[in-house]
Amino acid sequence: MKAPNLDRARSSDPKTNLGHVEETVRSIDELRADHQREATPLQKSVDRLMALFGRPAFAVVLSVLIVAWIAANLLAPRLGFTPLDPPPFLWLQGVSSLTSLYLVVLVLASQQREDELEHRRELLGLELAILSEQKTAKVIALLEEFRRDSPQIPDRVDDEADHMAVPSDPDAVLTNIKDTAGKLDPQ
Repeated sequence: MKAPNLDRARSSDPKTNLGHVEETVRSIDELRADHQREATPLQKSVDRLMALFGRPAFAVVLSVLIVAWIAANLLAPRLGFTPLDPPPFLWLQGVSSLTSLYLVVLVLASQQREDELEHRRELLGLELAILSEQKTAKVIALLEEFRRDSPQIPDRVDDEADHMAVPSDPDAVLTNIKDTAGKLDPQ
């Protein structure tokens, strides 16, 4: 019995000929799911808080609370009460500063986790690009071999195809990138 993905990939129906796309989507989703599973309870809490604070409704609620605080402290003397935080609203400034500090720390923590996920995606993309380049080099090598072996096609030397048939050495490419970056860096 053949694997379902192979049967689907060989189908002539374009709607069912998406096995490789579905597999890619599943792989990317699995990468994200692994990232979520590896998160500590504290990281998950930070993510939930950032999801809450990142909504436009949070800005509206925060604005309403600030206006209500100022209004309550301005109206308190007129209503015969002592204001908790009279102008220039030092308590409000302190709470705002402290809240801002915590939000900055939460944003940085959340961004660090997102950077980890992005780094994994970049590595996946790099690995796929290297694999694709190796496969392309193999296809070129096979086509060149076919061209040389086929009596119907005149044999000739194609230096460019021969060069492209050799897969790139990732270490050599990295060294070249570092050398080029070093030449471009004014330091």
